[in-house]
Amino acid sequence: MIPWWDVPILIALGLLAGGLAGLLGIGGGLIFAPLLLWLDLPPHQALATSSFAIVPTALASTVTHLRSGHLPARPGLAIGLAAFGSAFLFGGLAGAVSGWVLLAMQTLMYIVLALCVRVRPEQEEATDEDFDSRAPLLAATGCIAGWTAGMLGLGGGLVMVPLMNGAIAVPIHLAVRLSSLAVLCSASAASLQFLHESRGVPLMGLLLGGVAAFAAQWTASRLDRFDAAVLVRCLRGLAIVLALDSSRRALQIWLG
Repeated sequence: MIPWWDVPILIALGLLAGGLAGLLGIGGGLIFAPLLLWLDLPPHQALATSSFAIVPTALASTVTHLRSGHLPARPGLAIGLAAFGSAFLFGGLAGAVSGWVLLAMQTLMYIVLALCVRVRPEQEEATDEDFDSRAPLLAATGCIAGWTAGMLGLGGGLVMVPLMNGAIAVPIHLAVRLSSLAVLCSASAASLQFLHESRGVPLMGLLLGGVAAFAAQWTASRLDRFDAAVLVRCLRGLAIVLALDSSRRALQIWLG
């Protein structure tokens, strides 16, 4: 049962998470997970609940991109299927890892992003055919998204967008769109696993995700209005802030 005094906080931060999800392709888990920990959910429960919230958030972004005609089918299929399978696999392993280790792994992911993400010149938009030779790399990126969803309760977008933009030379706006689809697939698979194991609080997750979906749809529909440099700086700033928060929580659990 969600205390009534927590509802305004959930709504406000759900809107923030949704806005960032639609703009950056991150799914919202970067906000959901720390928020749920702040609401005193144990780490395993918070990360599972975060996955429930990510599903409607990423769905709203993905549907918006599909309607715009800017989400190519072949690379989307490659990254989405890989993310789903990987999340389903790793979701069953998360319960065997202690809470402080999960938070330490989150911190590591954030640090990697902060060190690697770069402001790059925007390339021309590519077609499905241009990505045929990159399908294995896109699938590998999807597997990383699945791992972060299944093990850490994060959609993986914070890692996927820089990987696609840097290592695979995908334009950042397209990387955001592909990331939204992969996050949807990975979070869906992880949520199914968590439901099977009776982990997390589905009602709280659906409340968060339902609110976030409205903001995600709004920002996703306006993605092209934002310069690539702005998107990269937002990703880097988020990574630094959340790395500090996750490391603090990991130390608290480890020492306490």
